[in-house]
Amino acid sequence: MLKQYKIKDYGFRLILWATALSILGIMIIGSANESYQTKQILGLGLGIVTMVIVSLIDYKWILNFIWLIYVAGIGLLLAVRFFGTEVKGAQRWIEIAGIQFQPSDLEKIILILFFAYFFSKHEENISKLKTIIFSLILLGIPWILVKEQPDLSTSIVLILVFCAMFFIAGLSYKIIGGIIMVCIPAAVIFLSIVTQPGQTLLEGYQVNRILAWLRPTEYADQAIQQTNSIIAIGSGQLYGKGLNNNVVSSVKNGNFVAEPQTDFIFSVAGEELGFIGCCIIILLELLIAYECIRIGRKARDLTGTLICCGVGSLIVFQSFMNICVATGLMPNTGLPLPFVSYGLTSLVSLFIGIGVVLNIGLQAKKY
Repeated sequence: MLKQYKIKDYGFRLILWATALSILGIMIIGSANESYQTKQILGLGLGIVTMVIVSLIDYKWILNFIWLIYVAGIGLLLAVRFFGTEVKGAQRWIEIAGIQFQPSDLEKIILILFFAYFFSKHEENISKLKTIIFSLILLGIPWILVKEQPDLSTSIVLILVFCAMFFIAGLSYKIIGGIIMVCIPAAVIFLSIVTQPGQTLLEGYQVNRILAWLRPTEYADQAIQQTNSIIAIGSGQLYGKGLNNNVVSSVKNGNFVAEPQTDFIFSVAGEELGFIGCCIIILLELLIAYECIRIGRKARDLTGTLICCGVGSLIVFQSFMNICVATGLMPNTGLPLPFVSYGLTSLVSLFIGIGVVLNIGLQAKKY
């Protein structure tokens, strides 16, 4: 389980970028809503300790129990469905021993580990119909449980990460091309259907978010969150108004953006740190993802490569979606910005993923 590793092989740059972004996130959270800052500091401490412990455990040893971990993940999602705590119409949290957490955040890391193992075991027949169908079934079980919470945004991220890992595992380009040719017209048809009265594919609030994004002037009440977010980002200009400012015209200070410490944390960053601050956040997210992929390229086996690329793609996709929502480029979804938004489960889960990547880096191929 534990091996002797060389300190020079430790991914200190990855730790530096992740820690720096988390500290920046704590500063922004404190400015957005000071009551959450202390908890996020505790979350960072727990995340770093967990990351170090996980980084010293051989990832191949962890994968010996991957089917058990996969089933445990589904068990947690089922517990949410039957015993979960409902907040604002969504049942995504469970409480164990007085600690409340969101299993769907942990499920992202579990599925990355699971499909890295599964795809590497089926490397020789990765493009066969049997493997593809079996993979979709294994994804579909937890995916449905996440979607029904409801948590459409997380379910979309799971699909995107799954597709990225499947591609890296060696899925045939012909199949990929066929999927793209089907998905593009399917997306257009989907949008045309869900915007029609009486549709049953999406919940009412989800349809309203799409309509508010497509026609913000007609659905001003539903679009106000994103509209205010765009105003906040634009008002920061180049350098921002500064953290913890008392400017009366501040969108944040006027409480014009709900839950600014979570889903719309980027709007607070834009207003208070300006264009430069936003660029720093995006750069750090990309550097973290790049380090994961760089370590993955040097991994000893396909499993290690897939885990690293899975964690990297998770950070890229989730960051992209969160920032697109805050800037009005996508419909409003409830998705945190990795390492920046408030959320202990999300932060600790990401550091667990980083810990596994670090362990893969400690066992890299020697050239």
